[in-house]
Amino acid sequence: MKNNDKNTSWKHRIHEIIYEADTKAGKLFDVVLLIAILASILLVMLESIESFDTRYHTFLNIAEWVITILFSIEYILRIISINKPFKYIFSFYGIIDLLSTIPKYLSLFLVGSHHLAALRALRLLRVFRILKLARYVGASNRLLIALKMSRTKISVFLYFVVILCVILGTIMYMIEGPENGFTSIPTSVYWAIVTLTTVGYGDIAPHTPFGQFLASIIMILGYGIIAIPTGIVTAEMTKSANNSVDTNTQACPNCSKENHKDGAQFCYNCSSKLN
Repeated sequence: MKNNDKNTSWKHRIHEIIYEADTKAGKLFDVVLLIAILASILLVMLESIESFDTRYHTFLNIAEWVITILFSIEYILRIISINKPFKYIFSFYGIIDLLSTIPKYLSLFLVGSHHLAALRALRLLRVFRILKLARYVGASNRLLIALKMSRTKISVFLYFVVILCVILGTIMYMIEGPENGFTSIPTSVYWAIVTLTTVGYGDIAPHTPFGQFLASIIMILGYGIIAIPTGIVTAEMTKSANNSVDTNTQACPNCSKENHKDGAQFCYNCSSKLN
């Protein structure tokens, strides 16, 4: 019984440090992890510079191995510190953690592993872990909720924009024609999208007075259209802020679910007792 209690206490301590940011140890772990993330990002960036990689290849390789080993240890500790490890392994961050770690190990067996640099860049997604820090978790939760609640309205809005671009592109094709660079309806629709979003590459431009007049209307219309998604999300964030309940950074030691209410004693997902 004593051994079981020691094992439980050991796992409990690791879980508290890795998954939670409410304690001093948890905050320290997040800071160290953030430094390792930034160092990993810097190494990936420097490695992509051929002249720098040629000169400091050995240093970059050793440093990357050190960070890879640290990430590997973190990944293993995350697995063994919860009662249902497969919940983490097959979660979004669990898959990202694995994919961002294995390329360095694969380089031992695969020739030309430098092509896996793009896969190693998945480590950049680890930066979003900083949102688990206590002072950011409330804002990040409200933003995610607002985006989720806005998805239907934004989808309808984007559908309307696509239809509008097809109509405007077709009209511009009829006005300008191939002789002015509008060689097809898809090309004209591309021009309408670029113009409506106020990007304005300038690779295609209307030459006729009526075409220029229509382009001016589309540009002005674009300013109003760009503001609509912002308004939709802002409205949902306001609702979310009014209805929000304070959350903490505690994760369930059984199923690893997060975003529990302050003062919660049991997990809302599996009803296990929280730390």
